[in-house]
Amino acid sequence: MSEDIAEQPAGFARLLEAGSSGEIAAVAAEVARRAPRSVLFVGRGTSDHAALYGAYLAEIRLGLPVASASPSAITLYGARPDLTGTLVIGVSQSGGSPDLSGVLSVARETGALTLAVTNNPDSPLAKAAELSIDVVAGHERAVAATKTYTAELLALLMLVEGIRAGDGHLPAEERAALEKLPQLASDVLADRSATELAQRYRFASSLVTTGRGYAYPTARETALKLMETSYLPALAFSGADLLHGPLAMADPDVPVLAVAGEGPGGQSMRDVVARLGERRADVVTIGATDVPGASGRLAVPAVDERYSPLLDILPLQQLALALALARGEDPDAPRGLKKVTTTL
Repeated sequence: MSEDIAEQPAGFARLLEAGSSGEIAAVAAEVARRAPRSVLFVGRGTSDHAALYGAYLAEIRLGLPVASASPSAITLYGARPDLTGTLVIGVSQSGGSPDLSGVLSVARETGALTLAVTNNPDSPLAKAAELSIDVVAGHERAVAATKTYTAELLALLMLVEGIRAGDGHLPAEERAALEKLPQLASDVLADRSATELAQRYRFASSLVTTGRGYAYPTARETALKLMETSYLPALAFSGADLLHGPLAMADPDVPVLAVAGEGPGGQSMRDVVARLGERRADVVTIGATDVPGASGRLAVPAVDERYSPLLDILPLQQLALALALARGEDPDAPRGLKKVTTTL
């Protein structure tokens, strides 16, 4: 897991090099030409969190209605919804789960433009889709996904911005900003604050993660990483949903990790952190500036809010790794889990 985490800056550079003028640009141009009227995402686990990030991008940047598919409606109940005019995007590291390829197969038969985003271009998911994108993350050693997650995020970002441009190619300003990501990621990973923070949560019995907008997928992915590597019950909420009830459980014994970066989503988290502070909750934020009400911060660079998820998750991956080791667990081989999970 440590090696996978460390490879992410190089992964960003590789995907930027391979995707901007090649496969991703071609796929984005074809999607723009077909002009879908809506987008439907399907994914499981970590890839579902990447799909959620893609949903925010598509809705905000493309102005299209976006939904998340319910695979069981198709694979267990035999539904065949009319998906004419819909772009259906399956996101999966392995591309091997039958429910995901089943959704794309039915979607293609019922009028959708289908796209697979995967780390395995020869997978059943990629073969089921009309279009596919290889996130070129390379072999991932640990069961807990890290580098494939951020590769999916970057691929979806490049895809959406390429569609928005119309010809598939990133505008020069966008390209220049993205070119800085590998170095920014290296700088974040060089900071050992997250590893040191692990001792603070060594004996925690539960934990809450929260964020809004583009940061909400980061909160969900962090909770999953903590659960699968440290077996620590972790609940993820959007900042808004947290205030609609779950805030009542906040107290000094329930640590909170709050992603509070730049932009509208990050700014709205200031009020959430303040409310948590009133409950005397132990809040650590992830962002570029301190937030009143928090007792600590994992520092990340101030970047465009669309880019933040690619950097915010890095110290949280390090935290999950260090916490698992501090609790005497093996983060490379979580109990009961395999690298490829197949569901129907």
